[in-house]
Amino acid sequence: MKKLFLLLFAIGGLISCNNDDDNIEINEQNFLIFGHFYGECFGEGCVETFKLTDKKLYEDTLDDYSGQNLEFIALENDKFEDVKNLGDFFPNQLLNESETVFGCPDCADGGGLFIQYSENGNVKSWRIDQDKNNVPTYLHNFIDKVNEKIKMINN
Repeated sequence: MKKLFLLLFAIGGLISCNNDDDNIEINEQNFLIFGHFYGECFGEGCVETFKLTDKKLYEDTLDDYSGQNLEFIALENDKFEDVKNLGDFFPNQLLNESETVFGCPDCADGGGLFIQYSENGNVKSWRIDQDKNNVPTYLHNFIDKVNEKIKMINN
């Protein structure tokens, strides 16, 4: 009886705590890849791409501007702690978009964001202009958070 009570209590806690439909679930199978890219740029920070799971943060070592070739290595746990809540800011509306490019990422040398989300093996990717005038309003907060998290990782 005690085990049943604990199970019901745990399920109730999960249901009541997860009432925000805008949050995506990040775990080993559902991960979020995020990064920025700048074409007219020199140095290590021009292309930065990271993969976030529920347990680890990884950094891409190839720095491929296209986002097509990715090889990840694990980062320190303190970096993971800095960014582990990024999924809380992911706009769920993005998953329903038929468009994969928003604005004109890096066309005016302003850079772009690369976002990829995998849910149970179903992978969706987007390239988003850094200029908020060129993208839907619902992306603005997420753009800010992605840039903030990349800055935190790199400090």
